[in-house]
Amino acid sequence: MSNNSSITEFLLLAFADTRELQLLHFALFLGIYLAALLGNGLILTAIACDHRLHTPMYFFLLNLALLDLGCISTTVPKAMANSLWDTRAISYAGCAAQVFLIVFLFSAEYSLLTIMSYDRYVAICKTLHYGSLLDSSACAQMAAAAWGSGVLYAVLHTANTFSLPLCQGNAVDQFFCEIPSILKLSCSDSYLREIGLLTFSVVLFLGCFVFILFSYVQIFRAVLRIPSEQGQHKTFSTCLPHLVIVFLFLSTGMFAYLKPPSISLTSLNLVMTVLYSVVPPAVNPLIYSMKNQELKNAIRTVMSWRVFRMCCGN
Repeated sequence: MSNNSSITEFLLLAFADTRELQLLHFALFLGIYLAALLGNGLILTAIACDHRLHTPMYFFLLNLALLDLGCISTTVPKAMANSLWDTRAISYAGCAAQVFLIVFLFSAEYSLLTIMSYDRYVAICKTLHYGSLLDSSACAQMAAAAWGSGVLYAVLHTANTFSLPLCQGNAVDQFFCEIPSILKLSCSDSYLREIGLLTFSVVLFLGCFVFILFSYVQIFRAVLRIPSEQGQHKTFSTCLPHLVIVFLFLSTGMFAYLKPPSISLTSLNLVMTVLYSVVPPAVNPLIYSMKNQELKNAIRTVMSWRVFRMCCGN
């Protein structure tokens, strides 16, 4: 038996037992992490440097790129270090910090995705009022609300989770510290208050999801009334990437946090966790820039400018 005061570190889930597979996982995560850094970094630079992208949609996309960088930097570097150095340990404070940052960043990202659906709804369905409804002050307030709600959620969940007595050892059944894995270590019935808080959070997230669905139903109805096929294509190209990201983020995250206790396959849990915590930050830049010609042109300009500077430097 153990409790919080006697636990000084947690043991994370190892990806493999053999040294070769550990190094393979390190190389794979390193490639994904560098791709996420490059993709989100290019989006941040392009939006910041191109004045044509200083609009509400790209302002929210800039915030999303910042959150994606934070999300993947919270989990992947520690997993890479453990694979490289053949260890599973993470300190108690480090585990608490991971839980706080994960809840903060992911809840803020989901709030931001909800705001982005509202932005697309106003832009397409309330075009004449777009400038007044989403001026610079309103955008800043909505972004601040998304970040602030993330901090509030993180404080509540982290404080509640780490106040529970832990009686089932210190081995976390995941490659980073997440709330469901830590709840498995708690004493019987003592985790019910955190389950209640998670349930309340899920209700709020489902409310946001209903709002997103309603927004896109109205958007698609408006798009289908556009006489120009080119106009329809341009509108869909700015909306569909956002909808794909919402679906991937929500479906995998809800499975990880709401799956029945009977589903306890380690490999399945690991795959779903990677899908909601690692894949979205890496593929979001690709999804958003794939059909967005303005963003692609700005990224090309940034890349060509860097190449020009490198050539001049040499």
